[in-house]
Amino acid sequence: MQIINLLDHGPLPYMQVDTLQRYIHEKVASLQAPDSIIVWESDHTYTAGRRTQPQDIPNDDVPVITMDRGGSVTYHGPGQLVIYPIVKVKPPKDVVAFVRTTENTLISAIQPLGVAATAVSGRSGVWIPAQQMPTGIESKICAIGIKFANDATMHGMAFNVTTNLDRFMRIIPCGITDAGVTSLAQLGIHTTLTDTADLLVPALSDAYQQFLARPDTVVTAHPQPAQLLMEARNHHPAIPQRTGVSWKADTGAKPHNKEASWQSQIG
Repeated sequence: MQIINLLDHGPLPYMQVDTLQRYIHEKVASLQAPDSIIVWESDHTYTAGRRTQPQDIPNDDVPVITMDRGGSVTYHGPGQLVIYPIVKVKPPKDVVAFVRTTENTLISAIQPLGVAATAVSGRSGVWIPAQQMPTGIESKICAIGIKFANDATMHGMAFNVTTNLDRFMRIIPCGITDAGVTSLAQLGIHTTLTDTADLLVPALSDAYQQFLARPDTVVTAHPQPAQLLMEARNHHPAIPQRTGVSWKADTGAKPHNKEASWQSQIG
């Protein structure tokens, strides 16, 4: 398993890493690259899924971009640990089992921090029970959204470490109206994204072995993750229609020049 750790680069433009994940996904799906996990931190971004309505868009200075996923609007930003497992899976594909394994692995991995998280029936992600929350409201600490394409996974999870939770107050995260959002910091646990990644990533790598077409328990760090970012930018991986474009609250998402949309995020 190859770990592509971008945390040292600080918060990155969302579409820059989306371009990277699609580049890596193409290679993993075609067996030209090892199974990989991308670890990174996003700059301030709202992403809008296919069920997003104009009234869901916050009146904010944070950019809103469309993505090829279900659901409504969610927030990504500094202090949030984002993990993308990009692995080639063996048949039969079982998306539900993969997501449930991800949830259970994260729940177990954060127990040493003193966090008694749980899964919630009918809802993906990792949750903190209401009785443990200062707000008294069941709250999500980690959002999970994993897609299978060409027998390989993409997208992943967003774990709130020191995330500014005020950003979530301006939206209805993932369209869920009767629950909250929390972070390790809100729970009184003061740690870093790197230390949190050191807990989560090895556990996920081990847990995913059962699904892999090419099991490999040896975890290696990619020596030049910044070089991969440049390779992905130059490769121009295929971007699905209506993905990575700016949302226009008055008219909905208007596709425009695809190349300009993601390259403008890279600079």
